[in-house]
This record gives sequence, structure tokens and C-alpha cells, in this order.
Amino acid sequence: MHYVRGRRLSEAARCLAEGAPDILAVALDAGYNSHEAFTRAFRDYFDMTPEMVRAMGNLQTIQLREPIKMNKAMLNNLDEPRVEKGKTILIAGLGERYNSATTAGIPAQWQRFSPHLGHIPGQVGDVGYGVIYNGDDAGNIDYISGVEVSDFSRVPEEWNRIRIPEQQYVVFFHGGHISTIRQVWNTILNKWLPESGHVVAEGAEFERYDSRFDPATGNGGFEIWIPIKK
Repeated sequence: MHYVRGRRLSEAARCLAEGAPDILAVALDAGYNSHEAFTRAFRDYFDMTPEMVRAMGNLQTIQLREPIKMNKAMLNNLDEPRVEKGKTILIAGLGERYNSATTAGIPAQWQRFSPHLGHIPGQVGDVGYGVIYNGDDAGNIDYISGVEVSDFSRVPEEWNRIRIPEQQYVVFFHGGHISTIRQVWNTILNKWLPESGHVVAEGAEFERYDSRFDPATGNGGFEIWIPIKK
């Protein structure tokens, strides 16, 4: 409902920025029964009144709730996963918060992080980790592009860091190109897991890029680790 309310108010804001003459008509189209109720909801969501947005004539200073882009494509050739007990690891790297409409920015985050590989104090091995955590009901996640480190004491202060505890995982390897990663995730979450009987445990999920993966071409394959209850 929070998402639906945000979408309706965002479309209303677009109409107002385009100069809609009748605010009550916009309010009714957005599902509100009065000018007052619409104004109150609009101000609470955008910290601006409808009149202010209409007077500005643009949307540059407000953050809209964009549509969630659903990728329904699934893979028919996803290899059967293995169950593995993961050790405790410390991950450090660059992190950002994303939602369903902004995850296309993750590859650019990896591009910013790549020059640091091999020069990170305390780096353990040469495996890259894409860690997903702090998800909420609105579809927001934190994502770290990082590596394992021996400790956090020498990691740059502005970097994100997370301790992933010992946990049982179901591990998927996909040998396809990195461009298929959305399809892999979609197949795991919407087909394999519901049919498997496994229950996802609370905790971080992560992508794992080992020596098989070639970051220059995107070939070689990658792993996805999902925490599950025993």
C-alpha cells in the first residue's frame, strides 16, 4: 500500500508539474475524496504542497516513486544447487542503497570498485562478493561490492563493511554471461525456492565471483548463495 500510494502521488505530481488547472480533479484521479486529504498526503510524502509543485512546473527537487520493473523471464537450464555450510567472513567494499527501479546502477558500482582489487589492506584471496542485506518491505536493499578481509581496522573509513556469520546456504552456480544474472535471481526466488521446500533464513545473500569469472568479458560464471534454515 505504501508503494501504491507513492505511485499515485507521483503521477499526480507529474500532472501538477505539467500545469493541471484543477487540483481537485487531480486529487480525485489519485483516489482522494477531497482537496484537503490530497494536500495532506501530498505534503507528507513530498514535503511540498500540490500548489508549490504546480507553480514550479518541474519535478527536479522531489523524488518520485517510479514503477517497479518486473523481469519475468526465467531460465530453463539452471543447474541443481548444492547445500553448503559457509564460514564466518568479513566483507568490506563500496556500498549503496537500491530499490527495484535503481538496481541497474550496480554494474557501475562494480566499475568504481574494481581498481581497488588487490590493493585493499587485509584482503583475503581474490574472490569478489556482491552482498545483499538490509532489505525491507518496500523493496529497498543495501548492496556491497567487496572482498573478504582479515579485519576491518585498516579498511577505508568511508567503505561499507559487514560480518556474515557461519550459516547454511543453498549455492547456485551459473556458467552463463553476467547479463543473465537477473534471470538467475528470478528463477531462484520465484521457481526453485517455492518448489524446493527450503525456507530462506534471515541474513545476507551474496553473489560470489571467483577465478572462473572474467570481469573484462562477463564470461565464466558466478555463484549465488542463499541462506536457508536447517
